[in-house]
Amino acid sequence: SPIDTSHGISPQNGAVPGEQGKQEKSVKRGNWGNQIEFVLTSVGYAVGLGNVWRFPYLCYRNGGGAFMFPYFIMLVFCGIPLFFMELSFGQFASQGCLGVWRVSPMFKGVGYGMMVVSTYIGIYYNVVICIAFYYFFVSMTRVLPWTYCSNPWNTPDCVGVLDGNLSSRAALNITQLLNTTQKRTSPSEEYWRRYVLNLSDDIGNLGEVRLPLLGCLGVSWVVVFLCLIKGVKSSGKVVYFTATFPYVVLTILFVRGITLEGAVTGIMYYLTPQWDKILNAKVWGDAASQIFYSLGCAWGGLITMASYNKFNNNCYRDSIIISITNCATSVYAGFVIFSILGFMANHLGVDVSKVADHGPGLAFVAYPEALTLLPISPLWSVLFFFMLILLGLGTQFCLLETLVTAIVDEVGNEWIIRKKTFVTLGVAVAGFLLGVPLTTQAGIYWLLLMDNYAASFSLVVISCIMCVAIMYIYGHRNYFKDIEMMLGFPPPLFFQICWRFISPAIIFFILVFTVIQYRPISYNDYVYPTWAISIGFLMALSSVICIPIYAIYKVCRSEGDTLLERLKNATKASKDWGPALPEHRSGRYAPVFSPSTESHLEVQPLQPEKGQNEAAAASPVQGSNGSAHSQDSRL
Repeated sequence: SPIDTSHGISPQNGAVPGEQGKQEKSVKRGNWGNQIEFVLTSVGYAVGLGNVWRFPYLCYRNGGGAFMFPYFIMLVFCGIPLFFMELSFGQFASQGCLGVWRVSPMFKGVGYGMMVVSTYIGIYYNVVICIAFYYFFVSMTRVLPWTYCSNPWNTPDCVGVLDGNLSSRAALNITQLLNTTQKRTSPSEEYWRRYVLNLSDDIGNLGEVRLPLLGCLGVSWVVVFLCLIKGVKSSGKVVYFTATFPYVVLTILFVRGITLEGAVTGIMYYLTPQWDKILNAKVWGDAASQIFYSLGCAWGGLITMASYNKFNNNCYRDSIIISITNCATSVYAGFVIFSILGFMANHLGVDVSKVADHGPGLAFVAYPEALTLLPISPLWSVLFFFMLILLGLGTQFCLLETLVTAIVDEVGNEWIIRKKTFVTLGVAVAGFLLGVPLTTQAGIYWLLLMDNYAASFSLVVISCIMCVAIMYIYGHRNYFKDIEMMLGFPPPLFFQICWRFISPAIIFFILVFTVIQYRPISYNDYVYPTWAISIGFLMALSSVICIPIYAIYKVCRSEGDTLLERLKNATKASKDWGPALPEHRSGRYAPVFSPSTESHLEVQPLQPEKGQNEAAAASPVQGSNGSAHSQDSRL
């Protein structure tokens, strides 16, 4: 019944007229404790490992400071608008990535696609966190294990930056050494490949499970589960630390980095603009893709996080704050990375481009090696990997919460809402078991395969269809009205234009660019076999295929004699679309009552088990929007 006892403003419910807040909360689903929790969680979600290991490298490869120009243009025209669209979409309906598609039930496949993508990312992302955990634990020694070439796993080709034979720079210049032995490998690379991963020769040759990594994978899943044990209630408290502390570490490493000899060279490498590259389409494509993947659009996480907001929260302001923080973090991380890489290049007497790397190679090979050159290197190493762990966890919380929220909202009965912790546990255990193959000797091949295929162009397709469904099928006028009803003002004109024309065009450009630029994946010198690449494409298709399959299913199940009628009924917003709480359902969402039901509602006491006089005191006056007002709330 629209008069839900949990929202009636009767004195027993503890809500006095001045205390609108209590009424705001969606009692069953839960809410953020306060606005800061939501902003910090979203910052933690958007700011991930890519900000540290992908952006600085892209920037250096695509023309240094000149890359900032397309990057910020893409942020303004594609990043912030999409971010605002997803936040407002989730907040308006207070539903996860499946429930929001009541707006146009035929497109619910988009929600399933988001869930599939989040599943893939959630599996391999936690493996990266577990490797960071492993390095974090082994850094707690007096000498970092990848400092010298005297370990059992080292080969004769290994040449360390600190080894005895290199101590006298005059005796043997390292550049000559690089020219004579082209095969020079660093101790950190051999530690990574031959000890940590114990890399096999082929993706099909799984070998054995690396037990230290398996243990760390268990640790990282336990940490994620414990932080999400009470849903957003517990994770909202954890983010006060996980979302802010990486900035403390970044600043410590930044101060340490810029005081080193050669740091300026590295930073100049990172920032010197090469303006001729701006005319290159690849630079624009990289900028657009980086913004798109870095903000976490189309993963379903933004919709999920915003669904726990209060209905009238200003998500317009939040989306701008979070997007800009995310990009500023990327730029800042570039200084931290390149100052130390510049120092290392200076020490080795080589060009910075020789030591620059990206992805796991930067985080687990190049940067750790540079850290061995510093005094008290284990301290910096512990800090660096602790920062990576926190950056990863912030994203991982949201990925897991996305899946759990979607399942709980979809089933939607009282029982599963009470048992949400067990759902979380089930998803975590499944994620751990599916991550086990990634800890084998061929694990890194599979991890990179998932990273390149499962979560690349499928995200772009999902996002494009979402824009079209909301703006053109549901109708932009309807959506702008919804936002006005929620925020009190319609979206600014700039956003209206972006949503309808510019952002979908940019997304389409990213898609075309991804297809044209496509190169089969390789890892160092290893080229992936055709069957592995086929698996990659199947993973990418598995999320996109949800959309047409569900649409066909929905059209077949809809009422109507002709195909056109069925299509109309399948795309029409369902009756329960709109704000979740009765008191927000005003205007075109107001429930319509026939006189008979109205009198029936008026007679029914709110809390029959309480005394008659209490029921009379709280006798509701049916408002126009179907919410229960007690007499005193009109004062």
